[in-house]
Amino acid sequence: MSETSRVPAPVTKLEIQMLHDRVLVKLADEDGERRSTGGIVIPATAQVARRLSWGDVLGVGNNVRNVKVSDRVLFNPEDQLEVEIQGDGYLVMRERDIHAIATERTEQGTGLYL
Repeated sequence: MSETSRVPAPVTKLEIQMLHDRVLVKLADEDGERRSTGGIVIPATAQVARRLSWGDVLGVGNNVRNVKVSDRVLFNPEDQLEVEIQGDGYLVMRERDIHAIATERTEQGTGLYL
């Protein structure tokens, strides 16, 4: 074998594009420990039944109508598919699996803010 046949080919980076009604979400950073409104510290190990999570939208498919990139969304992380991209974990879900959106757009808001 010659020296040129051992040189690895350059790696081509491919941009990920979501399809159809799929949404790519990165889980919001949570320190694990929470505080109740009364100031009680709730440890990360406390059992909570079916807790919903917030995440940041990084990509949307062409059939997604209500969610935009950079929105913060509320969803059940246990029902979603997880994918690892360059060592980081992300979730892939359908738009219909999103329960709420926290965004600067205020067409039909609740009056509650994050």
